[in-house]
Amino acid sequence: MARVPRLSEIAQLFRDAPKPRVRSFDGATGGRRGWGVGTAGPINPEVGAAGERLRARARYLAQNNPWIANAVANWTASLAGAGIMANSAHPDAATRARLDSEFTLWSDDADADGRTDWYGLQAAICRALIVDGESFVQKIQTRDGVQLRLIPAEQCDWSLTREGLASGGYIVNGVEFNADGRRVAYHIHPARPTALYPTYEPAVRIDAVDICHVFKPLAPGQVRGVSWLAPVILQAGEFDQLCDALLVGAKVAAMHAGFITDQNATGAVSLDGTPGDLSEASLEPGVIRLLPAGTDIKFSTPAQTNEVSAFLRLNLQSLAAGLGLPEHMLSGDLSNANYSSLRAGLLPFRARVEQIQYGILVPQLLRPVWRRVIGMGVLSGTLEASDFESAQRDYLAVEWIMPRPMQVDPAKDVQATRDMLDAGLMSRRQAVAEQGWNVETLDAEIAADKAREAELGLTFGKPKESPNGN
Repeated sequence: MARVPRLSEIAQLFRDAPKPRVRSFDGATGGRRGWGVGTAGPINPEVGAAGERLRARARYLAQNNPWIANAVANWTASLAGAGIMANSAHPDAATRARLDSEFTLWSDDADADGRTDWYGLQAAICRALIVDGESFVQKIQTRDGVQLRLIPAEQCDWSLTREGLASGGYIVNGVEFNADGRRVAYHIHPARPTALYPTYEPAVRIDAVDICHVFKPLAPGQVRGVSWLAPVILQAGEFDQLCDALLVGAKVAAMHAGFITDQNATGAVSLDGTPGDLSEASLEPGVIRLLPAGTDIKFSTPAQTNEVSAFLRLNLQSLAAGLGLPEHMLSGDLSNANYSSLRAGLLPFRARVEQIQYGILVPQLLRPVWRRVIGMGVLSGTLEASDFESAQRDYLAVEWIMPRPMQVDPAKDVQATRDMLDAGLMSRRQAVAEQGWNVETLDAEIAADKAREAELGLTFGKPKESPNGN
């Protein structure tokens, strides 16, 4: 008869058995703890499945939600401001002046629809970039030269995805690639401004060199853009509903000053005109009311409106974080702000703004537009450049002067700039560019002002000290 192992021997076997391997990353755990955590697959299938609905919901929030509308307006103003100005980087000063003048003249008539200028188009492009996640700008040649036309994102045929083109390329959500994976064309649906109802017309193939597709990629190889509001769409919608419910609740509570109760259930309260009738009971200044025996009054004192302020602010902070904004740029609340807190909040935000300006707007929009305008100016003869072919790189070189950010305390910022200039840590050109100006234009204006003052015998600013110190 086989010996029955002892409990101590069985326990020793379990102790000696190899332990199961456990994942090192808790974020990949399964079971009940990891059940509610979502996952994301390759970027293009995810965008292709959700992009259109995200855009539609983002547009609704940007048009109807006051917090989101404020956030979009502040993002747009921070990116485009009054306009991003071009500053030619040609080594010759006279040529730089000619190129800047040519581009400035073009800026006035840049809009093919004739509603704004180059700087107004920048603001519209940035707004579409934020709300829709992408903006399409078509460069067209007209009798007036190069002009730009903004194309709504939905006109680029989202449903058109095709493999195995005759050229060896493929199409993803309306964007055509060649066999090497480079963008070669966009398939755009024609649209008429007078169309009141959606209609279908076959997409027209437009060469990629004539389209500026501006969007912020979230992953390598991304084809179409995603609304910047995507992280907060659900929360913003529910927060909007909460605010509406609280507002309606407050209105209902304000309509009821109090409630009269029949404590003894004696029927002392009536509404039929008898001595206990309270149908006309109301609160009026200086009035004294005699309640029937057995009745009491309880005043309406809803406490929910007093308890949700901290919760509402927490939600606003969450929305601001999802949008990458300082809280006051979403809510407009500066009650708890001071110079230090505003400065600390604006510094990382301005870093994000510069990242978008120089990493997205410059290569995807500003630089291609400059090259097209200057190149067509040379070809049409409006811009004299006999050495363009040999010095093309110099003619197309350009620096972009971003809008000057508003300062929390201008005096402190000016002093900091002066100290850096004195210490040789920055050039005067850099300092002037940070103010949103071209240093050569500024110097010319200062020289002209001084010449005019001398001619008219005017003096401004601090009086100069005489050699003897008086």
